[in-house]
Amino acid sequence: MTAEGIHRPAYVEVSTSAMAHNISVLRGLVRDSKICAVVKANGYGHGATVAARAALAGGADSLAVAIVDEGIELRENGFTAEILVLAEIDAAALPVALRYGLTLTIGSLAGAKETISAATGVGGLHKVHLKVDTGMGRMGVLPQEALEAMKLLRASDYLEVEGIFTHFPVADSSGEDDCAFTAAQIVLFNGIIEELSKEGLCPAVHHLANSAGAMAYPDAHQSLVRAGLALYGYAPSDWLRNQLVARGEQLQPVMTIRARVSAVRRVSEGARPSYGRRRGVLKESTIATVPFGYADGFPRRMFDAGAEVLINGKRYPLAGMVTMDQLLIDCGDDEVQRGDEVILMGTQGSESITTEEWAQRLTTITWEVMCGIGARLPRVATA
Repeated sequence: MTAEGIHRPAYVEVSTSAMAHNISVLRGLVRDSKICAVVKANGYGHGATVAARAALAGGADSLAVAIVDEGIELRENGFTAEILVLAEIDAAALPVALRYGLTLTIGSLAGAKETISAATGVGGLHKVHLKVDTGMGRMGVLPQEALEAMKLLRASDYLEVEGIFTHFPVADSSGEDDCAFTAAQIVLFNGIIEELSKEGLCPAVHHLANSAGAMAYPDAHQSLVRAGLALYGYAPSDWLRNQLVARGEQLQPVMTIRARVSAVRRVSEGARPSYGRRRGVLKESTIATVPFGYADGFPRRMFDAGAEVLINGKRYPLAGMVTMDQLLIDCGDDEVQRGDEVILMGTQGSESITTEEWAQRLTTITWEVMCGIGARLPRVATA
């Protein structure tokens, strides 16, 4: 397990009030649908237990993870809420997942049979959800297999088929083809629900919507929505952000990354700090060292991408290549002292550096940026 740097002045701050605000915004959109907070991938980089605790306190009804070990981590930290494992799991992991009371996803006929066998061996009654592939092409029974899978699962005395769901690949897009594709997924899913209902086999919980579906497709809200990115303060696309703004709503970023200046030195014009001596400073300057590097989720390519940090409410560029554990910041002639607070992501004074800014510099997506924040940074919940 990676050691947390609790004796180093760098950490991730998780705002519980921002999380509660975002859940409130989602609640206004989905009304009576329950909200499942997706806290996989270490809570999208926010810390699994910290994010899960904030989500439940903020009004989420249940939790979702990607792998069994993430669910076990939550259970071993005292979480009693329902935890849905979103992917079908390997047969070898089924007994331990069932013993920890995790709600399992069934994504194939073979997986259904394996889960029935494991549940019979463990004993008791265990909740499962059936996943149907309506177009994502990643996992799930085919639409024509849904009835057979449901009959298999219903025949077991050890399984309670609580839900059925699917997933949207392009619900964040405003493109005509993508909107038509998502609408067709909803129609297909509803047809499966109708077929199962006629056979008296339809479970009570139906869910299609991720964050994008929750924002853009009211027909997809149904029993439950799975909130991921929106939970943490970001809309999945500009189109969806603009829709929120038009409603007078705005999500609030939950993550702030804070550090403190650990060293200060004065260098001469033309000095080339850091590995590779990539770039000379344009004039005699103050260089601040910050204990945060690529091992913490600040990629080396941020140097060429023109990344900046905030110190005393002002933006400053990197003075040299990102190193594993530290950054060098060109502060010019400004007075900067050891111990001054540094914001790598978040707001200081009137300036802000967002996850979206990082993503633009790195030519990637906000999800990847947040999930890439290093495990050795402590996650600290604040109001």
